[in-house]
Order: sequence, then structure tokens, then C-alpha cells
Amino acid sequence: MKGIIFDFDGLIVDTESLWYEAYKEIMAEFRCELPLEEFSKVIGTTNEVLNAYFEKTTGMTVDEAGIHLKTKEFYMQKAGSLALREGVREYLDEAKSLGVKIGLASSSRREWVESYLRKFGIYSYFETIKTKEDVEKVKPDPALYLLALESLGISPNEAVAFEDSLNGSAAAISAGMHCVIVPNPVTNHLRFENYRLRLGSMAEKSLAEVLKEVGRYE
Repeated sequence: MKGIIFDFDGLIVDTESLWYEAYKEIMAEFRCELPLEEFSKVIGTTNEVLNAYFEKTTGMTVDEAGIHLKTKEFYMQKAGSLALREGVREYLDEAKSLGVKIGLASSSRREWVESYLRKFGIYSYFETIKTKEDVEKVKPDPALYLLALESLGISPNEAVAFEDSLNGSAAAISAGMHCVIVPNPVTNHLRFENYRLRLGSMAEKSLAEVLKEVGRYE
């Protein structure tokens, strides 16, 4: 394996569990229950499905209710507690020592992603960062991964994608990559398919062990 490409939200930093807490709390003010199964549909992609669910349930538009603004305020009040997920920094260090190229492909905004990478001091590890501004369609479309692969100068079968969501894993697999899933608390219940390896966290196996195991599929 010559390269690894990380997702961001929910994988490097578990922003998704906090977003779920925020949306669940704010939507409850409008008597709109938000089951985890419903929220899971938007993880790794855009909010269109979530917006439609709220509007169908309440008869109000998300703009009328100010849902996104209120959830962002809730999120920001608690965001100071966020940290890198277990094993992330170790994987980045190990990739460097192994001479493995490192990329990132996220459906989120570049400003959002880079602000966290800089905050946690890991921005310089990534040789390429592709975000929603770089493509017409985000995940589950494979465009983000294909663009990251092109930038790294490697083919899909030479790279491993690390993902935590169905939309993200679908994108990586569609791009022809090996996919390792590392679910978080809000995606752990999902029925992932066609992945090469599943980890509870990146601390479970070393990167070298993961690459060796994935390489057996070649």
C-alpha cells in the first residue's frame, strides 16, 4: 500500500456524536424526535435528508425554525471538549515513518476541516486535502476520493481509505479503494458492507498491521 486517505468528521475528530446531540436537542423543542437511524442518513454527506425529515414532521422549514443556527450555537458551546480519536496521531506518525502518502477527503467545508487540523497540530501531515469545494458531488459519490488519489499520484488499489460512515465507505469502495471502517458511537449500529477491515479504534491495530492485512486482498 502506497497511501492512506482519511475522512474527517467522525473519524479524526468525533464531531458527529456532538452534532447528533445538538440536532436531537434542538429538534425536540419543535416536538420532532430525531432517531439515531434518521440522523445516520446524513453522516458523511449533506443535510438534505435531515432537512426534509424535519419539514415533513413539523410542517415548518428548517429556515423558519432556525434549526441550523440553533444547533450550531449548541455545538459551539460544547465543542471545546472535542479531541482526536484514539490512535489517529499514532497512525499519522507511523505513516510518515513508513513512507506512506497521507491524504484527506471530506464532504465538509475546507475552512471547517483545516481549522481542526491546525487546532490539533496535524495539518502538516496531509499531502493533499480535498473538500466539498473541490467537487460537484460529495460522498457517497467517489469524486472526492478520486481527486485525492490523483493528487497523491497513486492508483485506487494502492490506497486505503479510513471511514466511519455508510456514505463515506460507499464513496471509497466506488472509487476502487480498500476501505477500513472505524465507526463512532453514532455510526456503530450501521450495516457496513464490502469493507476490508473493521476497527473499534485505530489503537486496536498498528497501521503496519492494517496495511499488511489489507494487502492480502491484492
